[in-house]
Amino acid sequence: MDYSFFQDHKIVPVVVLNSVEDTLPTLNAMKKGGITVAEITFRTACAKDAIALASKEAEGMLIGAGTVINATQCRSAIEAGAKFIVSPGFDQGVYEVCVEKDVPYIPGVVTPTEIMNAVGKGLTILKFFPAGVFGGLKALKAVSAAFPGVKFLPTGGVDETNAPEFLSQKFIIGVGGSWMMKGSLDDIENACRRASQLTK
Repeated sequence: MDYSFFQDHKIVPVVVLNSVEDTLPTLNAMKKGGITVAEITFRTACAKDAIALASKEAEGMLIGAGTVINATQCRSAIEAGAKFIVSPGFDQGVYEVCVEKDVPYIPGVVTPTEIMNAVGKGLTILKFFPAGVFGGLKALKAVSAAFPGVKFLPTGGVDETNAPEFLSQKFIIGVGGSWMMKGSLDDIENACRRASQLTK
């Protein structure tokens, strides 16, 4: 599984699309703002179609699927063109499909036991979720000390104000969130522009 895309994508927007028609205008606004990666969530009925459309027509955008909680969704997302899979927790079925298809899998973890379980499967890039509820950066500093080979993608409770602090840590590979996805297309473009500057 190749996770090298994180070298260019330190901010991973969590994108919730309620209609396929919103897909390209939303992604275009993000791209204009300087962000070229989107984790399109599987929370809505149009997710698969949105991922398929984005993968085909959103030129220069890296499209992944988020909130993937079972193997059926995972297979569906990868068939639609998702280049990486993110889950709120670890799921064996999702893991197996990702291994079979050689697609990066980033499961959510919180506890040392969950991290050990994921590391035991050979996974070394893990989502820390929901970061804000489970102690944020302070908790991650403590946990990461026990797992020097693991990099974290904190999501949930990360925003414009605290993202730079997260990103300054060696054990953080990037941050996820939806703070830049609110409001009109202009709002999204401007928020993405500010977010992309946080990594400079």
